[in-house]
Amino acid sequence: MKLGISSYTYGWGCGISGYPPPSKPLDWRTLLRRASEMDVRVVQIANNMPLHEIDLDALTTEAQRLGIALEAGTRGIQPDHLKRYAQIAERIGSPILRCVIDAPGHQPDLPEIVETLQAVLPEFERRGVTLAIENHDRFHASTLAGLMQAMRGAPIGICLDVANSLGCEEPMKHVAEVLGPYVVNLHIKEYVIKRLPSHQGFVIHGAPFGQGMCDLDWLLPRLKALTDRDFNAILEQWAPQQATIEETIALEERWAIESVAYLQARYFGSPG
Repeated sequence: MKLGISSYTYGWGCGISGYPPPSKPLDWRTLLRRASEMDVRVVQIANNMPLHEIDLDALTTEAQRLGIALEAGTRGIQPDHLKRYAQIAERIGSPILRCVIDAPGHQPDLPEIVETLQAVLPEFERRGVTLAIENHDRFHASTLAGLMQAMRGAPIGICLDVANSLGCEEPMKHVAEVLGPYVVNLHIKEYVIKRLPSHQGFVIHGAPFGQGMCDLDWLLPRLKALTDRDFNAILEQWAPQQATIEETIALEERWAIESVAYLQARYFGSPG
C-alpha cells in the first residue's frame, strides 16, 4: 500500500462550484510537483480536474519523469462517459477508475446502475482497468456490497472513503467491515465530530492527520485481513472555509504538508 495525494487533497485550490474561485486554480503540473516535493509517488486526478480536458501525453511524460504513478477518477455512470474514461485510465497507466455514481442531474436507482455497469464493464476488462465505485452519502454499505455481489467476476471494486458514509449514518468501522473485501482503492481523510456549543446537534469537519478521529491503527490492518488486494491510500481533505479564499487555500496547503509528513512517519514510510 502506497500513500498518494489527489486533486481532492486540494479541493479549494482546484475550485468549488458556488464558492469564491481561486485566482489561479491548481493545475496538474503543480499537483505533480507538490507530490514530488513531499516525496509522494502516487497522484489521483479526479473530476475536479477533469482528465478529458488535460493533455494526456504531457501528463504521462511529466509523471514518468518524476517517478509518479497516476490514478484516474471521475463522476457519473453514463455509458459513453465511462467508456471514455476507461480509455483515459488505460492511456495514463491507471489500474483503476475511481467513480462516484451520482452526478448533477442524475441519481440512478439500483436497477439502472446494474444495467449500466453490465453494459460497460466488458470495456473495462478489455482495457485492464478496474472500476472503483466510491461510497458516497446516498448508498448504504450493504447496498454497495450487494452491487459487488451482482457484478461478481467483473473488473469492479470499491473505493473506500473513510468519512463519506457518515452522510448516511454509517461510521467508518462498520463500512470497512462490510465493504473491506471489495476494496481496490482507499481514500483517507482526517475528520472531527464535535457537539455544537449550544449542545443542539453536531458538526463534522476536517483536520490535519493525527488531530482527529480517523483510526488508521485499526483500519489499515483490518483491511489487510479482509482482502489480499494491493491498493493505494489517497489523502483527501475537508479544510474548513476561512475568511478569504486565499486563507482557505493556504490552510489546505499547510494541512497537506502536515498530514503527509505524519502519515509517512507513522504508517507508510517515505519511498525515498
